[in-house]
Amino acid sequence: MRQIAHIDLDAFFINCTLLKLPDLKGKPLIIGGLNNRGIVASASAEAKKYGVHKSMPTRVALQRCPDAVLLKGDFDLFTKYSDIVNEIMTEKTPLHERAGIDEFYLDMTGMDRFHNTSKFTKELINTIQSETGLSLLYGLSVNKTVAKICTSHARPIGGYEVLENHVQPFLDPHSIRQLPSVGSKTFKLLRRIRIKFIKHIRSLPPEAMNELLGKTGIGIWKKANGIDPTPVIPYSSEKSIGKDFTFDQDTQDLKILKGTLLKLIEFLGFKLRKLNQMCACVSVRIRYSNHDTESMQKKIPFCANDEVLMEVAFELFKKLYHRRMLIRLIGVKISHLVQGSHQINLFTDNAKTIELYQAMDKLKNRYDNPAIVHRALSL
Repeated sequence: MRQIAHIDLDAFFINCTLLKLPDLKGKPLIIGGLNNRGIVASASAEAKKYGVHKSMPTRVALQRCPDAVLLKGDFDLFTKYSDIVNEIMTEKTPLHERAGIDEFYLDMTGMDRFHNTSKFTKELINTIQSETGLSLLYGLSVNKTVAKICTSHARPIGGYEVLENHVQPFLDPHSIRQLPSVGSKTFKLLRRIRIKFIKHIRSLPPEAMNELLGKTGIGIWKKANGIDPTPVIPYSSEKSIGKDFTFDQDTQDLKILKGTLLKLIEFLGFKLRKLNQMCACVSVRIRYSNHDTESMQKKIPFCANDEVLMEVAFELFKKLYHRRMLIRLIGVKISHLVQGSHQINLFTDNAKTIELYQAMDKLKNRYDNPAIVHRALSL
């Protein structure tokens, strides 16, 4: 049985700010944009009493709570504390994923043979709290989905745990909105057909959810049934790397556009291998001459192979570029990074391909020029 913990840095932006400015403790505090179009990123408990909440326009928040202190978010401060927590996780845990600046997952599967996972999680939380001054909540269960929902029940004691045989009774009465895969559009669609609670999804055959939402529907049905094999992905200090190119003159010349894509992929593939990492997602972005910007991404098996990345990038570009307007900018981002030297894909790589990459990378390192392109991929 898997043992997955979800750890949330509670009211993270507010608590980081109070650690820096302790005189504000007990006062209504809002972190968000300072101009008229600003949005609330976080609000203290004192501000929430007045109906202030996340994503509310700051002007409305200040109307509801005129005495609130409005501060712009200090991203350097937030990153500093998030990094400290991550360092403690790296030191203390066997496997963790940094899912966001204030959110982590731990995989403790198998640890119960040597440690009590519940006790281990509580001790970890106490260590982080004592070393940082932050407040943390945790959920512990059999997979990511259930553990994350558990965290929403962690107050006031700080944690909530659901054993394997209690997963379904725990999930059933929850709103479908609490399933990580259910966004606002999917929520509205399901509510229109009177699906309100997780138990309602579970009562449907998977074929019905597939017909309604395709693969997404199957994924939601599985999570509603407590099935989520999603792994805890080892943390990468650089979760994504990307590069953009802005043309001196807007263009719709496909040879120029594809040639630029090739150079971007070669640059990123080289950087990926230099970092001893592989990626599992490719994203392509284009900006038209009227500044409209569109992007699309695709998940792939982990790789650091330029040819695979190029094939996916071309596929995404072909789907994106449908307006036949002049393009001002094109960009590529690779993400979902994990540590690990380039591994031979038995279906696409061979010894000569690997030797070619190694030779090209040596040249790029020697001449400090990641833009060197080998003819096998040239257009």
